[in-house]
Amino acid sequence: MPNFKVAVQKREWSPFSKDGYQYEREALDSIGAEIVEIDAATEEEFVEGAREADGLLAVGRRMTANVIKGLENVKVIGLSSVGADTVDVEAATAAGIVVTNVPDVFVEEVADHTLALALAGARKLKLMDRLMREDDWRSARSHYDEVPRLWGQTFGLIAFGNIARAVARRCQPFGLRVIAFDPYVSELEMTGEGVEPLGFYEMLAQSDFVSMHTPLNTETKHMMSTKQFEAMKTTAIFINNGRGPTVDEAALTNALQTNQIAGAALDVFEVEPTPTDNPLLAMDNVIATPHVASASSRMLPETRRRTGREIASVLQGRWPRSAINPEVLSHAGLERWQPYPMSRGPNR
Repeated sequence: MPNFKVAVQKREWSPFSKDGYQYEREALDSIGAEIVEIDAATEEEFVEGAREADGLLAVGRRMTANVIKGLENVKVIGLSSVGADTVDVEAATAAGIVVTNVPDVFVEEVADHTLALALAGARKLKLMDRLMREDDWRSARSHYDEVPRLWGQTFGLIAFGNIARAVARRCQPFGLRVIAFDPYVSELEMTGEGVEPLGFYEMLAQSDFVSMHTPLNTETKHMMSTKQFEAMKTTAIFINNGRGPTVDEAALTNALQTNQIAGAALDVFEVEPTPTDNPLLAMDNVIATPHVASASSRMLPETRRRTGREIASVLQGRWPRSAINPEVLSHAGLERWQPYPMSRGPNR
């Protein structure tokens, strides 16, 4: 009999399922934890299959309050992402369930993608590429005097977490002034990174690029809407590699159509996959990618390994490295995590 049961929604197309959860099992097999797929079309069916599970792998199904309420034995929900908008964290916290995430594995990838989108937007690469493919060399060159010099421009960050800090470090060699708004980060932390802290609307008004990096929650949903786009420069480019619903997409579309802002570069959308008739996709001043900012050959395997380790830690009675709801840890009967040399771990 396995020591623990970790439940997951069955999805035939999922890369997790196709390879037999090999990366998650690197940590889970060693503690006798079995991964059990629940073939469920409804929340009720999922709860019935997962009721006695010790942990959940949050892939393929939203862990709503209704799901969490029906779980009798779950101690941990493991997310293979930074954001936790697929889990009702408040309900999990009330139930004493630890929700783990992976906040640092793909920081560098998303920061790279942010700069790539910013540069592509500033250099009008989408328009230039289209005109070149249409054999319209002269028209393509006619836009060359519309491209501003990057050196000396201002890059504004909404939130100043790990990814935004990595973006700030990348901006500085380009000669960009970096400013940021984040009421939850001290000014000393920002200035220590060479970043100037400003109020929200001050930051919007001064930025040539505005890059969104907030998580999605009740405070940040539609944080960028009509009023905020109106506060930006008409020459500014808006970038979103974070969460689609933090932006009012209708307001963004209108801001672009009315030349309130100059362009946008988007990896995320309010609805995903975004419909092919989304007007944003037809605009030459919008660069769009399909939620791939975190992609790299290293990212997915390492993210999944980390998720397995986090679940295994909690099931063994230890703190995970990262928890969305750390307030649960202090009264969940878990031993505080302590680093130790690999050669002197508890099982060696």
